[in-house]
Amino acid sequence: MRRRPLLALGLLPTWPAAQAGVVQCVVPSKAGGGFDLTCQLTQALLAQPGPPPRLVYQPGGIGALTYSEVVRGGRPESRELVAFSTGTLLNIAQGRFGPWRPERLRWVAGLAQDHGVVAVHRDAPWPTLAALLADLRRQPAAVAFATGGTIGSQDWMKAALLARAAGVSHKRLRCVAFEGGGDALRALQDRHVQVLCGDVAELMAPLAQGVPVRLLATLAPARLPGRLAQVPTAEEQGVDLRWPILRGVYAPADHPAAQLAPVLEQLETALRSPAHAARVQALGMQPLALTGAPLAQEVEAQLSRLRGLAHSLGLTALRPPGG
Repeated sequence: MRRRPLLALGLLPTWPAAQAGVVQCVVPSKAGGGFDLTCQLTQALLAQPGPPPRLVYQPGGIGALTYSEVVRGGRPESRELVAFSTGTLLNIAQGRFGPWRPERLRWVAGLAQDHGVVAVHRDAPWPTLAALLADLRRQPAAVAFATGGTIGSQDWMKAALLARAAGVSHKRLRCVAFEGGGDALRALQDRHVQVLCGDVAELMAPLAQGVPVRLLATLAPARLPGRLAQVPTAEEQGVDLRWPILRGVYAPADHPAAQLAPVLEQLETALRSPAHAARVQALGMQPLALTGAPLAQEVEAQLSRLRGLAHSLGLTALRPPGG
């Protein structure tokens, strides 16, 4: 499948490894989802003064394969960045990526704040979120949800919390798992499923291209600006559900410090640029510039929150260090 970049970066030559602090950005899923967008944003941030890192796609458990290799020191190339999101942290919090704890990697940068969204096919019978929830209460098995990942994944969690808001047990949900948001969106377009609890950024470009999809709600604390200003939040429709999504990159612990330092410096400067803000906002997200201790603190806070959320739904949660 040919990938069409969602950010206008042009043809991107490979940066010679001997001159590069970062040789590649790993998209730990198939093309077309949020990890893909994160690496495209990273390419843009590192596009000057030389060619940016190349994109490498490595599907496998929505990040599980890449994460396992990184924390075990089994990657053939240590000079790389790997895309992550709150969904990654959710899987780590549950121990779904194995027993390896995140202390074995480096959180490099938080690039953007995304939010969850509830989407249906353009011809779906539900004009509002309330109408969808009413049908979900009546016949839970008649509504199929597309999820980028299996039980316990980020998309599954959003669907489970939506069901809870409707008074339906998450155990009665009918979910169809896919390897990433791109495949889940295609399943909704082709009407193999009825609902997608996805992410705003993954849908912005497809919506602009005219895909037959309609947004019932965003899972943001307030209406999002721009093209999404007419989409109500779940909260304003009486559903107490928010799902913020941190998007960023991490690096292997054995990434040479001397080579990573100038990359961090470049990222810290570029993350505060108007150009980065414009790219992120065009994708329906809010720009972030999280690095160092603030990023590490945010990751730990999210891991703690997500452990509690997983436990509340009867899912296994990995104990924190010393717990």
